[in-house]
Amino acid sequence: MRRFVRVRLQRLAAWLQGLALAFWTSPAEMRVAKWRAAQGDATLRLDYDLSERSMVFDLGGYQGQWASDIHAMYGCQVYVFEPVPAFAERIARRFRRNPRIRVFDFGLSSRSETVRLGLAQDATSTFKPGAESVEVRLVGISEFLRSEGVATIDLMKINIEGGEYDLLECMLDEGLIARIGNLQVQFHDFVPEAEGRMAAIQRRLARTHVPTYQFPFVWENWRLRA
Repeated sequence: MRRFVRVRLQRLAAWLQGLALAFWTSPAEMRVAKWRAAQGDATLRLDYDLSERSMVFDLGGYQGQWASDIHAMYGCQVYVFEPVPAFAERIARRFRRNPRIRVFDFGLSSRSETVRLGLAQDATSTFKPGAESVEVRLVGISEFLRSEGVATIDLMKINIEGGEYDLLECMLDEGLIARIGNLQVQFHDFVPEAEGRMAAIQRRLARTHVPTYQFPFVWENWRLRA
């Protein structure tokens, strides 16, 4: 009898937990839950047709873990962009003996300028105030590609806390998007008119690229059409 009651109570608890998730989980939490269920960080974000000849851009390096993982899998050349000085210095130390991973202490953007970022670890952003802020340097992507002589990029990962909108709109306007073999991007919903701007960018991307996976406001990837 006790076992029967215990089993029924466990089932009731599980049902109530599911009901609570359905009614009280925020849309953002639901989106992340779907991504985690797919184990996207360990699978989708690393599953590409790359080799040691490939060029990869990591925009928003933070601690350099994704750059480390993608390089370990394919041996590719990786350019890491991190505008926060403390983060950039840490990444540079991490890869100081690896000539295949270059670290740049600035971000890529639609234009070259100096801005202030609110510091919040991996959520550091110009759109979010923080207890502390830091002045950082951004370099226009056209200027950088020209100065470095980069013609094509096999994979570009973008996680720049709201700056993706201006950057991608610029790349689309200037025709640079056709140089990107795969575009892995995280759109952020705290930017004004985020949904509308994201949808407009996706429509324009669809002219040259096809989506290979999409988890809205978490991660998505667009592959250049053959």
